[in-house]
Amino acid sequence: MAFVVTDNCIKCKYTDCVEVCPVDCFYEGPNFLVIHPDECIDCALCEPECPAQAIFSEDEVPAGQEQFIELNAELAQVWTNISERKDPLPDAEEWDGVENKIAHLER
Repeated sequence: MAFVVTDNCIKCKYTDCVEVCPVDCFYEGPNFLVIHPDECIDCALCEPECPAQAIFSEDEVPAGQEQFIELNAELAQVWTNISERKDPLPDAEEWDGVENKIAHLER
């Protein structure tokens, strides 16, 4: 069972989670992070580190956000691995908590 990055990460892209990941299973897109499900060891270190509370265990993904399970797997195949913390997007605080941001996902 892997962890999944969900909707609230879009346009925030805090990377506190990346810093604590022991297996470097995060991948970075223009305005979103994903977790590679085959690399995640289900250690749960990333979940409490996410300031946007956008990371969930696959079996605890909130209702209506199940599409992010498949989206993480898909995008992890094409995006670049990230293993060090970076600054969040400039307007991350404004977007944190905004619901239904999937239309703003940049691939």
